[in-house]
Amino acid sequence: MTDPAEKPAGTATEKVETRQRLIDATMQTIRTVGIAKVSARTIAAAGGLNQALVFYHFKSVDNLVGEACLATTAASVAAFADRFDAVSSFTDLVALARELQAEERASGNTNVLSQVLAGSYANPRLAEITGAALQLRVDQVESALGRVLTGSPFEAVIDAASLARLVCGTFIGLEQLEQVGLSPGSPTTTSFDQLEDLARTLDRLGPIARRAVRSTLRTGR
Repeated sequence: MTDPAEKPAGTATEKVETRQRLIDATMQTIRTVGIAKVSARTIAAAGGLNQALVFYHFKSVDNLVGEACLATTAASVAAFADRFDAVSSFTDLVALARELQAEERASGNTNVLSQVLAGSYANPRLAEITGAALQLRVDQVESALGRVLTGSPFEAVIDAASLARLVCGTFIGLEQLEQVGLSPGSPTTTSFDQLEDLARTLDRLGPIARRAVRSTLRTGR
């Protein structure tokens, strides 16, 4: 901790800007050198700031890492809000999932999240903040799934909340599979191609087919 007498002066706006610079520097550091090498020194170097500012604004490096993950996820959730609100079919949802995966991967956000999750296993505080970040995305996906499932043959047998957690977990899992090279080519592209085919089939089901699927699902429970 820094000495209270050494607390940096500045207006409220300047303090907000400094916090944002620290958050941006943290994300940059994780993307470039990995979470294992994240420290107050490496973060400060990436942001061109005094490392004492890490502790002044966030109390600890762990808090800063968690808050960076939370702020970045919140910004992404807000950026995609209108597109999620416009989802009205399984096809729409899969197309948006593909777009989201591509953007989050290109920005490095998915890679950062997977690293932060790994670092959370032995760190309750980091796990708490990271969980809050993930919940923002889960809530967004759950809302869209709820609309799509309503009136579908799967409404009575699929829980939107549980499926939303599965979907979000799969996003991170696909990134990790590609990182370790377990699948040749691009498993993410192949997976979305197959999901889009399935989604189009589900959306095209006529009334009779929908009733048949609904009846079969209920009977098999």
